Amino acid sequence: MTGKGGGPFDDLRAALSEPPPGASAPAGLDRPFRLDVGRAQRTGIPEVVHAERKRSEEVVEALRGLAGASGRAMASRCPPETATLVRERLGVDHDIVWHERARAVIVAIPGSEPVPSGGRVGVIAAGTSDLPIAAEAALMAREMGATVEEVADVGVAGLHRLVVPLERLLADGVDVLVVAAGMDGALPSVVAGLVAVPVIGLPTSVGYGFGGGGVGALTTMLQSCAPGLSVVNVDNGIGAGATAALIANRVAAARAWRPGGSSAVDSVDEPGDNFARGGPPFGHRREQFGELQDAFGGDGETALEIGAQSTENLRLGGRP
Repeated sequence: MTGKGGGPFDDLRAALSEPPPGASAPAGLDRPFRLDVGRAQRTGIPEVVHAERKRSEEVVEALRGLAGASGRAMASRCPPETATLVRERLGVDHDIVWHERARAVIVAIPGSEPVPSGGRVGVIAAGTSDLPIAAEAALMAREMGATVEEVADVGVAGLHRLVVPLERLLADGVDVLVVAAGMDGALPSVVAGLVAVPVIGLPTSVGYGFGGGGVGALTTMLQSCAPGLSVVNVDNGIGAGATAALIANRVAAARAWRPGGSSAVDSVDEPGDNFARGGPPFGHRREQFGELQDAFGGDGETALEIGAQSTENLRLGGRP
């Protein structure tokens, strides 16, 4: 939908009906960019200013225009000097938040916050070196209204570290998972083989030598034999976060419309039944995760106790 409440293709129709050459130029052609202020309403994904190869002044003006139209705006891959200029030029009448790890800046009209969608996204970083790209994905999903939970440093070199955090994400009822990994990029396949929610593989450019720069991670994910895994390009945190939020927000909309509209989880045996009720496919995983924990010499009973308590809290309508 467009900002004027029209159909999703109204902007396209208007653009195709612009005056012929020689007539008055549409507004914005005197600048090196044309803002797509209706993108969020049309596609569910707001326009993000990719700041890395733009002049700082261009980033400032683009953020000013986007924030003025929709209340909030985001610039990704933002050099520190550009973030400094954004603060200087826009800080007087806007709220400015600099996310250093994600290399992103948020500009907002005071009081403007993302509208909560009810969607739930989990973001997993295999290693701490993957955190900048994972943080970018998490920030994008939050700007689209999703609730985001983040987990870090659970890569395949120490797979026992994954068990309890993954259990908790499922117990919290995440609708989709983003898994960021560099090097061999194996973690998304592992996760996709354990969960009944969509998994988005996010290869990062962490790595070296043959297959470095994210090539090895990308090809591993593309060659995964685990169904339910989709893959974005190397270091595409914005794309992964946007896709995850789209999925989660659609699930949340369906959850809100089902009879009763409750997110509480009943005790069921089949993961499909549990997922249909809007809850996490958790019950059938408890024995599996316990066995995995035991296989790596961890405290399987502790993991199961945490999971059981989380499920009980959800059954009562609360949080784990």
